[in-house]
Amino acid sequence: MENPSYSVVEINGPDAAFQPIEKSRGKNAKQVTWVLLLKAHRAVGCVAWLATFFWALLGAIKKRLIFRQGVTVASEKLGKGKLVLRIIRVFLVTCLAILAFEVVAYMKGWHYFENANLLIPRTPDLQGLLHMVYVAWLTFRAYYIAPPIQALSNFCVVLFLIQSADRMMLSLGCFWIKYKKIKPRINGDPFRSDDAEAPGYEYPKVLVQIPMCNEREVYEQSISAVCQLDWPKDRLLIQVLDDSNEESIQYLIKAEVDKWSQKDINIIYRHRVVRTGYKAGNLKSAMGCDYVKDYEFVAIFDADFQPSPDFLNLTVPHFKDNPELGLVQARWAFVNKDENLLTRLQDINLCFHFEVEQQVNGAFLNFFGFNGTAGVWRIKALEESGGWLERTTVEDMDIAVRAHLNGWKFIFLNDVKVLCEVPESFEAYRKQQHRWHSGPMQLFRLCLPAIITSKMAIWKKANLILLFFLLRKLILPFYSFTLFCIILPLTMFVPEAELPMWVIYYVPVLMSFLNILPAPKSFPFIVPYLLFENTMSVTKFNAMVSGLCQLGSSYEWVVTKKAGRSSESDLLAAAERDMMAKNQPQIQRVVSESELGELNRLKEQKEAAPKPIKKVNKIYRKELALAFLLLAAAARSLLSAQGVHFYFLLFQGVTFLVVGLDLIGEQMS
Repeated sequence: MENPSYSVVEINGPDAAFQPIEKSRGKNAKQVTWVLLLKAHRAVGCVAWLATFFWALLGAIKKRLIFRQGVTVASEKLGKGKLVLRIIRVFLVTCLAILAFEVVAYMKGWHYFENANLLIPRTPDLQGLLHMVYVAWLTFRAYYIAPPIQALSNFCVVLFLIQSADRMMLSLGCFWIKYKKIKPRINGDPFRSDDAEAPGYEYPKVLVQIPMCNEREVYEQSISAVCQLDWPKDRLLIQVLDDSNEESIQYLIKAEVDKWSQKDINIIYRHRVVRTGYKAGNLKSAMGCDYVKDYEFVAIFDADFQPSPDFLNLTVPHFKDNPELGLVQARWAFVNKDENLLTRLQDINLCFHFEVEQQVNGAFLNFFGFNGTAGVWRIKALEESGGWLERTTVEDMDIAVRAHLNGWKFIFLNDVKVLCEVPESFEAYRKQQHRWHSGPMQLFRLCLPAIITSKMAIWKKANLILLFFLLRKLILPFYSFTLFCIILPLTMFVPEAELPMWVIYYVPVLMSFLNILPAPKSFPFIVPYLLFENTMSVTKFNAMVSGLCQLGSSYEWVVTKKAGRSSESDLLAAAERDMMAKNQPQIQRVVSESELGELNRLKEQKEAAPKPIKKVNKIYRKELALAFLLLAAAARSLLSAQGVHFYFLLFQGVTFLVVGLDLIGEQMS
């Protein structure tokens, strides 16, 4: 046989066949050749992928930045965005001028910046006016520019280490929870009646609220999911709180409510003519209804949330025999986390937020920030804490802080997940992050006197002020933006001010590793995640300043645009309904004139609905300016032969460029 499927082994003795055979004996030249070819193929594939990426990036630069095809420039309304942009532009122009000047000096052989000990030439060594200017620049740089940059970098390093220690403690707390299997548990059957004469079940009355505003893409699936909650119908009331200002959307939502109302679901449609206070005003108006006093708990779901039928059975029982419990918060799960690179990176952040931050704070402190949705409140806790207030754009955090000051406890259920969406476009994500980071600073200014004068323990006050607000809401965006976007590039032009290698690479990689642990399938994205988080620090820093200084944009509420993604179970259920409809015989029935009128009106509303507008990409000028600043710093690092800094600055600059050209939300292949 030319190609035998077996191998021949020479046996020299009775036990020779059972002796271990050296692995090297089974290899031949052809196998080694194939292994080398396979490795070469992988290397070539990696190089080809990088070449394709950079070629596509150059094409996007040509199309969007030079010819401005299909793009618009993003308006700078987020706080003092124009002021920040001007400052970044000044830095960029200055760095480009210094880079050009030092390239000339390098070509002339004046390599003084390569020596750690600055060498100032004497008068006989001067070689003309340009050399004199260069020497003056070296002196000015060493004595007047480097010290303040070094002081600021040391300050940011201290903040960075404090925040890293906090992140490490949270991760250790999460590991301890996993190791000890600590989680809230339900004892017995909480709804079984204790009355021997009338045995049965006593379910508390629950109010479910769905606040929405122009949610054309998701209203149907959220209302459908809530109406299928497994709870006695006479103990459940659903409020659809519609703040839409488009009549076509109002009619569609009202028609959906009427459809479920005809199925004996206790559901009410409410619409406000004057949309004051945004979501907080909507919830406050709904809680003012007379029938609300008959209900004990209220569950809140945003328009894109789809709770499972057993949601109330998994959350409400925790309130039984626990009168101090004010909130039960469930975890979010995302139906579109694999849509593109942006959704992948958001999934990493939010998984850490729920798995680590919320779970650890709930288990050890009984306090965390309410996420605004997928939670059940005790109505008494809301009323005693002052109800919903319209003073900030983070009404969920506001009510949570006030409830904590009044002694109410919170529980986080990591095992109970509610499906929802994350923003798929960078524009929507950027606006969402601006609201999430400006609102807490605005709230901190308002709540600080109440926190200081409250009667709770001092360590709880310290946790609320130092950790909850200052460290995680203020210090994090400040040092991230200042350290990696300002100081690091400046140290390339001012080498006398140095940043330790472990601050730039080792500690951030370790922190990124801890952040990505709750989402282990996202480990291939650890490098893009680290670079993208540094990029987002621009938006977060701008939002933090806006909220702290109470600028106009801190009061701006922008509804996050949804795509209307359905979960896999929803798609399977829809397919099953279609199959059943096809298999059923067609039955002719008489339709009344009123029904025909309603059908015709609904058809006209759907036809009059605006057609989907083709996506227009945005150009973000702050991100582009920082991209060119980092790329200029990378070019400067080549003059100093700092290879590691060059690669970091290069990839960080490319990331800023990708975000600035609005390429981060493109579809993944």
